Amino acid sequence: MHQESLFAQSNNNTPLANRIRPRNLEEFMGQQQLIGNGKVLRDLIEHDQVSSLILWGPPGVGKTTLAEIIAQQTKSHFITFSAVTSSIRDIRKIMEEAEKNREFGERTICFIDEIHRFNKAQQDAFLPFVERGSIILIGATTENPSFEINSALLSRCKVFVLKSLTVNDIIAILKRAINHPDGFPGIKISYNDDVLTMIAEFANGDARVALNTLEMAVLNANHHNHQVNLTIDSLKQLINTKSLRYDQHGEEHYNVISALHKSMRNSDVDAAIYWCSRMIDGGEDPLYIARRLVRFASEDIGLADTNALNVAINTFQACKFLGVPECDVHLTECVIYLSLAPKSNAVYKARMTAKKVIKKTGNLPVPLQIRNAPTKLMKDLHYGAHYQYAHDTKDKLTSMKTMPPELAEQQFYKPTPQGREGRFKARMEQIKEWHQEHDNQ
Repeated sequence: MHQESLFAQSNNNTPLANRIRPRNLEEFMGQQQLIGNGKVLRDLIEHDQVSSLILWGPPGVGKTTLAEIIAQQTKSHFITFSAVTSSIRDIRKIMEEAEKNREFGERTICFIDEIHRFNKAQQDAFLPFVERGSIILIGATTENPSFEINSALLSRCKVFVLKSLTVNDIIAILKRAINHPDGFPGIKISYNDDVLTMIAEFANGDARVALNTLEMAVLNANHHNHQVNLTIDSLKQLINTKSLRYDQHGEEHYNVISALHKSMRNSDVDAAIYWCSRMIDGGEDPLYIARRLVRFASEDIGLADTNALNVAINTFQACKFLGVPECDVHLTECVIYLSLAPKSNAVYKARMTAKKVIKKTGNLPVPLQIRNAPTKLMKDLHYGAHYQYAHDTKDKLTSMKTMPPELAEQQFYKPTPQGREGRFKARMEQIKEWHQEHDNQ
């Protein structure tokens, strides 16, 4: 009974993470690459020049807190949206109110937590208001914005990447929680540094996990005269439970997906099955796994097995259709296929080489012979002049040059003899021989 009274003293209806949430940048821990002195985001906030942005990073690193600080620092009206409860009608109604407020000089910040869960129609509903500057949209996501946010909306937002918190960051957050007047009022907590280090390491970069663990440790400890002594032994009993141990977005999340990717690349089918199962059984979003398999199919197999991408995309669709837990076999099937498929990174290397060349050479002009010429003026300027239509030739090849002259000798795609890619290699050699025979005729 006495413990329950202490629990009540610490505002048990509100989680510790909310009770001690930082109110300004000075109280905010971590993300110094963004909000350290002289850093871009800090300057934007302090000079009141924040525009629509996306905060991308793992859970518990301060995305929501940072959004609230921005709203407070910029004296803006702060509205939060939920993908589950916000209809398009609700969004438009609030957007219209924001436009009216803007006429009176009040800005509105619309914060969308887990913006990746909003469907296309919901995201599109914000677009015209973002374009007009009626609102400042701040979206928080744990998923890659390139995959989950509409390109039109994403192009109008600056993306800031938040990193997992370090052990030292989390220790500082835990100490602040213990000493905060709203943390554990009426309770004196004693501890040694090893206890906080253990919690911080367990949290895997997630401040929310760390604070929840600290709160549970305090509330489950023996209380004597409003004093609590946190020990390693009592903490071990708490954090060894399976319900607390799994963190699908912390460092281990990235370690396991890396292990899966590299096992498949190494054609170690059993290891790949193991790591995939670790993710499935740990509660990982199957669509996240499926997206990584789609990427792998092109990056590490490519044209060595032209069916690999089809298998991966079909697996993604099956996961969307079936969901958990039925899609587990489909993911395993795809992992087996990709692991045993012949490997080639020639497609990936072609893209990376082209990217590097373009960065170095800039936008080279399109050769006149392959320019579009829909108007008389363009034709007079010799757009499309001397164009050769390959289908009019016997071999479906012409001597026409389509590469910018500055890159005439550049080769991006260098096929390997692996699997079906050997056919593409042979075809390229055939085309090269044809040009050697016909180009100077």
